[in-house]
Amino acid sequence: MAKIEIKSLTKLYYSIGEVAKLLDVNASLLRFWEREFELSVAKKNNKGNRLYAIKEIIEINTIHELVKVQGYTIEGAKIVLKENKSGKQKTTTPSIRIGDAEIIVRLERIKEILLGFKR
Repeated sequence: MAKIEIKSLTKLYYSIGEVAKLLDVNASLLRFWEREFELSVAKKNNKGNRLYAIKEIIEINTIHELVKVQGYTIEGAKIVLKENKSGKQKTTTPSIRIGDAEIIVRLERIKEILLGFKR
């Protein structure tokens, strides 16, 4: 799966076709994600074509990583993104599926308790 190297981006804005090509997905998938994840597009040209700024490309790259690479469902990816924005989850483990999220939280709590005994 393709991943956009943010450091390699040189332009201020990229068209939807360019971003789709960078991620090796269809432009329609980007439009779908835009609706599902309530992404705001910074700019549209006179024809109404989407122009993505680096900030939006980073968000799209994160969604791509969660859904296409790690295998999250759309709803699962929304939960992870919401947790990351609220600061509840510090890191994401690449192999975790959304069904395992509750187990991970419980195990982290147990780990904290056990580490407390060590001190």
